[in-house]
Amino acid sequence: MAKVQIQQTRSIIKRPYTQQLTMQALGLGKMNKTVIHENTPQIAGMIRKVNHLITVKEVK
Repeated sequence: MAKVQIQQTRSIIKRPYTQQLTMQALGLGKMNKTVIHENTPQIAGMIRKVNHLITVKEVK
């Protein structure tokens, strides 16, 4: 499977609790933090839920 690089670009302050939990599950929480995950259906769903707070790039 392809890997994706996820970087947090916006703060989670004053965001709904479920979005905060999703960011935490992705391994994010501080601005400009970057993580790499496999692009599974579960991760894709989390990315869709918080896509306004992150940027996503595909990694080779």
